Amino acid sequence: MKTNQTNTKQAIVEGLTSLGIEFGSTRIKAVLIDHNFETIASGSYEWENLLEDGFWTYNLVDIINGLQTAYSEMKQEVERNYGVTIRTVGSIGFSAMMHGYMAFDNTGELLVPFRTWRNTTTSVAAKKLTDAFQFNIPERWSIAHLYQAILNDEQHIPRIEHITTLAGYIHWLLTGEKALGIGDASGMFPINEASQDYNQAMIEQFEALIAAKEYPWKLKDILPKVATAGEQAGVLTEVGAKILDRSRNLQPGIPLCPPEGDAGTGMVATNSVRKRTGNVSVGTSVFAMIVLEKELSKVYPEIDLVTTPDGSPVAMVHANNCTSDLNAWMRLFRESLEAMGQKVDMNKLFEALLSTALEADPDGGGLLSYGYYSGENITGLESGRPLFVRSPESTFNLANFMRTHLFSAFGALKIGMDILTKQEDVAIDSILGHGGLFKTPVVGQKIVAAAMNTPVSIMATAGEGGAWGMAILASYMRNKDENDSLEDFLDKQVFKEVDKQEMYPDRFDVEGFEAFIARYKKGLAIEKVAVENMIHE
Repeated sequence: MKTNQTNTKQAIVEGLTSLGIEFGSTRIKAVLIDHNFETIASGSYEWENLLEDGFWTYNLVDIINGLQTAYSEMKQEVERNYGVTIRTVGSIGFSAMMHGYMAFDNTGELLVPFRTWRNTTTSVAAKKLTDAFQFNIPERWSIAHLYQAILNDEQHIPRIEHITTLAGYIHWLLTGEKALGIGDASGMFPINEASQDYNQAMIEQFEALIAAKEYPWKLKDILPKVATAGEQAGVLTEVGAKILDRSRNLQPGIPLCPPEGDAGTGMVATNSVRKRTGNVSVGTSVFAMIVLEKELSKVYPEIDLVTTPDGSPVAMVHANNCTSDLNAWMRLFRESLEAMGQKVDMNKLFEALLSTALEADPDGGGLLSYGYYSGENITGLESGRPLFVRSPESTFNLANFMRTHLFSAFGALKIGMDILTKQEDVAIDSILGHGGLFKTPVVGQKIVAAAMNTPVSIMATAGEGGAWGMAILASYMRNKDENDSLEDFLDKQVFKEVDKQEMYPDRFDVEGFEAFIARYKKGLAIEKVAVENMIHE
């Protein structure tokens, strides 16, 4: 142990480390790893999106404060445990929630508040672009946000000098480089797999659509430059070092890898970048990423086509809502217990209540719920209302209640995944799961295996999350052999000795989920009526 402590201390001093910082929907996390990909220290900052003037956003003060706080906590943990101050790092990478819209003028001013992936205000633009490109453009994508703002004649449009994502913004702020990893870029505008760059034909189509506006910019000039995993995408500037480290100990000149989206870091953290592999990320939203062997036969509005951090095509099924409603019910159960004078450990409460779902009727006993805190593209809803419904004949008990909410958390995801597996015959060898729900043993894994009718594995590293995956990408840039592909680097070095627990789908769970999803689809009419008649106060 002493030798390891000494080795780690030496690695920190000599900068034989990599740092990943990810801006998630509820937490900003910084993770420092050594050259063996083990976590040395971490720091975090809790935050929430705000609904302002009809848009979901995070303000710039929170973005910068969160960045600095997460880094500072990580730095302090290093000082406590190893007695040294971080002055350099071998490599750094930033990642964040994909999509959304950040537009800047030529002075660097943010022209409108950051519009996040959660907004469903771009349906007209998304449909027009999908029709024009014959390629699915989801409402969340940056190009849909841009085109909707153009259709709305928003005043800021002529002033645009560049647009980017949250990860791209942080990278630009600290390096001066307007660059973006190909995975994150593929959630801004479609990518051409052959050129590993934006689809030029579609850029020309877009220019033709807006030609009459005579804006002083061209689309290709305002999008960030595309970079792939392994490339260097800039260095930490003197100003950037001062922004990142408020204590002014960190030195400039540190190389940065391309900034990525949370989908890409999830693929890396679960070793899911090879073709026929996939991963499912469970949190406030839920998405499944399947690396494709061949193109899909047609355009599906429920399926996003993005890429891995090294440019392979990926089918992405993304649902805006997942665990928020489940978490709300858990808080209600905690309040109930606290009202009786009980002290409640939330981890134990989750484990106890979620585990009851294993004893439920396979289909959830005829119960139905929708955890729609916001709109859901897959099921055609522009806004949402959390809803729980049952009939007098339903079997209303705790086990069925918990199973129903778990099924519902993956309801929209299953509808999208069924398109891939049942209509497109997409082959999937393995699915890796990651996210907080999998901390409760067996239950989450069992439910997801039923939803996808595919074996689901959890790795010992799955809890490390996207910030660790981003640190791995930073390490890959610095430590790869000349001919090492990203998948080879992950297989041979990062995950060579990592334990993996695989669970096969249970036939009764699969049949139960199929029965539930039929009820879920039919009940969407109830959710639509709730949206129309239950007005936000």
